[in-house]
Amino acid sequence: MRKIIVCTFLTLDGVMQAPGGPEEDAESGFEHGGWQKPVDDEEVGTAIAGWYESSDAMLLGRKTYDIFASYWPTADPDNPFTERMNSMHKYVASRTLTSVEWQNSTLLEGDVVDAVRELKTTDGGNINVVGSGDLAQTLMRHGLVDEYRLTIHPVIIGTGKRLFADGAIPTALEPVSVSTTKGGTIVGVYRPNGKPSYDSY
Repeated sequence: MRKIIVCTFLTLDGVMQAPGGPEEDAESGFEHGGWQKPVDDEEVGTAIAGWYESSDAMLLGRKTYDIFASYWPTADPDNPFTERMNSMHKYVASRTLTSVEWQNSTLLEGDVVDAVRELKTTDGGNINVVGSGDLAQTLMRHGLVDEYRLTIHPVIIGTGKRLFADGAIPTALEPVSVSTTKGGTIVGVYRPNGKPSYDSY
């Protein structure tokens, strides 16, 4: 069974919107695009590279697919991520796209939940959900996420899209590995572990 792994950059207050640049996602008037690079460090890059070693595919929503497909095919070939991103298989969930042109991309057909359930049963390695907040939340609601790989950066934004937004399903998480980089970013890997427990002091 292939694992669905949500890989996301977060601010300390949980915002995932537009880490890569001001033009990435200005939906709802978001004015803080590009918040990640100033608080990034080499250890974060190493950790992210490791996220892809056990995965051979990505699962993307339309917005993230459009951003990636406009960047990676012509990205610097000396960037070690360029070859990896272009060669990995991409599964795209969209209600509006009718075709996908980026190499090794496949447009999922029909209901996305059914399509992902089927995808998990196919042969292959793990599948990373990168960015794609709406898609990730849909998968969470239907119990399809097997693991979270998160970088939590030392910056507070105050507004923007959050991975764990209001209405998220209460879920206990088992920490697989958690570390802090010299720059103060928390790199955490967690697996869903049933429902939370509740107690009093």
